[in-house]
Amino acid sequence: MQSVGSQNIQTLSQPPSLSERSPIRILHVVGAMTRGGIETWLMHVLRHIDRQQFQMDFLVHVDYSCAYDDEIRALGSRIIPCPYTTQPLQYARHFKQILHQFGPYDIVHSHVNHFSGYVLYLARQFGVPVRVAHGHNDSTSVDAQANWQRRLYFALMKWGIKQCSTVEIGCSKQAATHLFGLSWKASSNQQILHYGVDLTPFQKPISKLAIRSELGIPTDAFVIGHVGRFAVQKNHAFLLKVAQDIIQREPNAFFVLVGEGPLKSEVEQQVFQMGLSDRILFIGSRSDIPQLMRGAMDVFLFPSLYEGLPLVLIEAQAAGLPCVISDVISEEVDAIKPLIHRLSLSHVSSIWAKAVLAQQHVSPLISQLQALEMLTASRFRIQDSAKQLENIYLAQRCQRSLVAL
Repeated sequence: MQSVGSQNIQTLSQPPSLSERSPIRILHVVGAMTRGGIETWLMHVLRHIDRQQFQMDFLVHVDYSCAYDDEIRALGSRIIPCPYTTQPLQYARHFKQILHQFGPYDIVHSHVNHFSGYVLYLARQFGVPVRVAHGHNDSTSVDAQANWQRRLYFALMKWGIKQCSTVEIGCSKQAATHLFGLSWKASSNQQILHYGVDLTPFQKPISKLAIRSELGIPTDAFVIGHVGRFAVQKNHAFLLKVAQDIIQREPNAFFVLVGEGPLKSEVEQQVFQMGLSDRILFIGSRSDIPQLMRGAMDVFLFPSLYEGLPLVLIEAQAAGLPCVISDVISEEVDAIKPLIHRLSLSHVSSIWAKAVLAQQHVSPLISQLQALEMLTASRFRIQDSAKQLENIYLAQRCQRSLVAL
């Protein structure tokens, strides 16, 4: 950067345009680039952000290949493993090596919940000027039940985030409050960035007959869908109880469960023991979620124990699906209110089953075309989400440049 003496007053008041500068280099820190909500949003961003002006790489906490890795590389970005989260000193050494080998980075953008406190501490220690903590979940109710060692860890990491971040972003107000506390509303460096989705796949023609035929589902079946990682958060144990109640009442009901995760084999075993293997289909991780939602599903069931702002619910609304969801989920996700039906997790499974079955013979309050039109005019378009993120990065770069001057 030029010294102050080499620039005139006009130049100082009007910093060089972005096109005159080198690209902003961002290192995103994520668990793994699987087909989860956070990762899918990041892929939407990578596809739509100006890649001439913003260079995004991904530090991951696994040492094996994941669903999005090949596309990330094809788009000119890197996947950089750093799988030492249980060994803090080794993680720090490797993190420093990554910054030296692949950097310098203008921004480290951390998406790993409380562990962001350590990530951003290291980023500050190693000279990264802009450090972003991004809250994606509100697990307050679960965290409150943790043992004292875990609660101490949460407190230390939140302190680290507060001390070491230059920007704090929440995907929803609940997620921001969970990670940053109530004070986040008072700071100009803390803001809400809602996820955006690419609506183009929801506009393309589909064949419902072909999609259901591929899955082995009768064309006239009543199909309840769920998309989510097989983990405690998604509450599959309760979902199975609801499924059992529904199938007992509606012999033509089928369930389609999309996703992978550590509890998948356990859930499959439960389904087998319940004698429902012919009615509950496990179809793994899929890249064609919009087509599956529009062609295979009639209702979307989502009884999560906690969420931040579930991207999959935005997608379900884009597909025009009635959504029966737990009332702990942020209302910020309600882009199309006639499609959202909230229930308390304190209700027994039969009440949830009745709510799902009630959608079977009800005329849609809104067509899928109308749903798309509403989403196109909403804050959930990926173009708007990516542009807001670009503006956050640009504002930070400009601010740091002026401070340096």
